[in-house]
Parts: sequence; structure tokens; C-alpha cells
Amino acid sequence: MPFVSEPGNEFVRLEVGDGVGTLRLDRPPVNAMNAAMQDQLRAVAQEAAGRDDVRAVVVYGGERAFAAGADVKEMAAMTHAQMVARAEPLQAAFTAVAAIPKPVVAAITGYALGGGLELALAADVRFCADNAKLGQPEILLGVIPGAGGTQRLARLIGPSRAKELIFTGRTLDAYDALRAGLVNKVLPAEELLPAAMAWAAQFAGGPAVALAAAKRAVDEGLDAALDDGLLLERQLFAGLFATRDREVGMRSFAESGPGKAEFVGG
Repeated sequence: MPFVSEPGNEFVRLEVGDGVGTLRLDRPPVNAMNAAMQDQLRAVAQEAAGRDDVRAVVVYGGERAFAAGADVKEMAAMTHAQMVARAEPLQAAFTAVAAIPKPVVAAITGYALGGGLELALAADVRFCADNAKLGQPEILLGVIPGAGGTQRLARLIGPSRAKELIFTGRTLDAYDALRAGLVNKVLPAEELLPAAMAWAAQFAGGPAVALAAAKRAVDEGLDAALDDGLLLERQLFAGLFATRDREVGMRSFAESGPGKAEFVGG
């Protein structure tokens, strides 16, 4: 699959080809996320969100590691006042990934620890290699997850399992993570990226507005009372009847059956 690498960022870049944007982490050796990398992550995620030629996103850290967490050496030198100022941009970087209004898959190789796992949690689904190690070890440093780990992890696998992982700081292997519901699929390392790319590619010609609406309904509904979530779903559902893709999809279904529509993305 051809890619066009977008210039400008040292540690995070967006590579685009055939409707799929790959959000590529590149801070050797293990993608430890310092402040500059966090800020670049936010900017690149916002770029992916706004580009019409990106219809789905793969988050990938390379063959060796997804991201081994925050840059502990940088954090260790920070004062309380400095972290008070840094905490909001830190969270905002991961929230920008979660807010991409398109399907997002994290392709996890090697370590996804601390901030690395928090980044994976910001994706819609997670595929991991059979060599992956996942966890929230912040408690072993005398702190707690600060980039969404206490919130997104509990929403994904339930509060009891999340607390156990956060309290102990223990690391899960790929198959333990699968059993816990933390990842969707485990693959041999050499198959991971192609599988993630194929998953994302299925949405390149999909109904973009409907996909964004589905993502918004699930994400915002989780934070709402059931009645409020149902109201949001109803409003989004009805709103899709103003789109071209709804016309195309229903006409195609009536004429040719399911799965044959050629959506226009609007």
C-alpha cells in the first residue's frame, strides 16, 4: 500500500495512502513520550481528524515497541507547579486521538505501558502482536495514570479489573490482555500491521458521516444516562437522513442487496 509521508514533525508523523492515515510514533528506542512528542501527537491527531483523504486511522509505533510510556527522566525533573501546567496538554494529546471522528485502530507491538497503553485506549479497537506487553505501572513510580488511564481503562474492562491493574502496576502479556477484553485481537508480529491496515482500509469507501455518528453515539452515550444516550442516538440517526450516503445506501440495498453501495462520503 503506497504512503505519502507528511513532513514537519520529529517524533510523530501522519502517513496517508488509499484513505488510511497511519499515525506513526518514531522516538527510538521505545517511543518514550516526552512533552514535545505529546504536543506533536495532538497536532497530528487533529490533522488526521480534519483531512478528507483520511477515512480511518492506524496508530503504530514500529516493530520494536508501541510506546513504553512517558519519558520518566523528563518527568522526574519536573516540579509540582510544572506538572500542574503540563497535565492538561498531556491529557489533551490523548483526547485528540480519541476525538478523531473516524475509525481508529491501535497496532501494538512490544511494550504499551503507562502512556503507551493510554494512547492505545484512545483508539476504537486494539490489535496486538503476540509479543506485546501491556500495563499501567505508574503506581510503581508513586503516581497514577494521568493521560486517561483511570477513566478509559475502567470504561473498557470494568472498574474492578482496572483497579487491580492500576493498584498492582502489573504487566499483561498479549493473551492475558485478550482475555481481559483489553485488546480485540492477537496476531503474529509479522501479521499485525497488515491486519490493522486491512481493518482500517475497509472504511476508506464507507459512509463517513454515519461512521462518525456511530462513534459519537457510543462514546458520548457511555458518559450519559440511558435516556440521554437514547436521545443522542435518535438525533444522530434522524440527521443521517439528510446525507447523500443514506440515499445511496438505501437505494443500493433495494436494487442490489446489502454490501454493494458505493458511498460518496457525505
